[in-house]
Amino acid sequence: MSILLATDFEPNELADWRRMLEETLPDERFVTEHREAGIDIALVANPPPGALRDLPGLRLIQSMWAGVDKLLADTTVPPEVPLARMVDPAMSAAMAETALWAVLGLHRGYFDYARQQQAREWRVLPQRRADEVHVVVLGLGAMGAACARQLAALGYRVSGWATRAAAVDGVAAHTGEAALSTLLHEADIVLNLLPLTAATRGLFDSERFTGMKRSASLVNLARGAHVVEADLIAALDRGLLQRAVLDVFATEPLPAEHPLWAHPKVTVLPHAAAQTDLRSATRVAVDNVRALRAGRPVAHLVDRGKGY
Repeated sequence: MSILLATDFEPNELADWRRMLEETLPDERFVTEHREAGIDIALVANPPPGALRDLPGLRLIQSMWAGVDKLLADTTVPPEVPLARMVDPAMSAAMAETALWAVLGLHRGYFDYARQQQAREWRVLPQRRADEVHVVVLGLGAMGAACARQLAALGYRVSGWATRAAAVDGVAAHTGEAALSTLLHEADIVLNLLPLTAATRGLFDSERFTGMKRSASLVNLARGAHVVEADLIAALDRGLLQRAVLDVFATEPLPAEHPLWAHPKVTVLPHAAAQTDLRSATRVAVDNVRALRAGRPVAHLVDRGKGY
């Protein structure tokens, strides 16, 4: 049997990934053309539409990225084939680092100091203690839980919200729409790490921003489609929101003419909060390949009905 590598990687990156896989799984045959016979596993990273079509022997699709919303939206991906998402401890650690940077920057006014430097303005801003800052983490999966734990360890008052019950040590976890509205009304900093589903698409719109504390800031490290960008800009301009740190956008790369680039209350990252580390991601994928071959349960399967 063969393993299909379906990605949008540059040739050098694909060659590195393939080499690591072949060294770890020397008895497997890896191919990059879906017309090859005998394909029963596909390892994918943003595969082109149709790459997984007409593979009658396909038994597993392993995503090399954490998000699977694009795969679920691709009607050419066979819905009957199990789909596993990437849950990589190294990626969770990287996401927590970005979350800590963003929250510290907002809490201590470092983004404001950066703008003051450009204006050669020497002005000391008020300094709060970490336990006076309420951080609400939306999404308590592997990445969200890692971020919440790290923030709590630094002394922040951390609350979490998820679409289903979750438990994170040191974090008050909540579910339900009523709890979400209350938390967003109370939060000083909202950190979004929710999966993108039909229920969470456009979650941050004008109505949601109106219900938030006027001194609050938004950190979106999940998916661009969670935020209605025009509504975000309007909320920032009207003073309904203090600042936004954005790693993801509705259109990527963010178009050069987009107003978010130059907005004085927005910090832009190029979808770099937690990049896939092929070394650690390969180990996760290999474990699932070996599990399938041995007849053991495959880890981190996606519930297509829930969208994650």
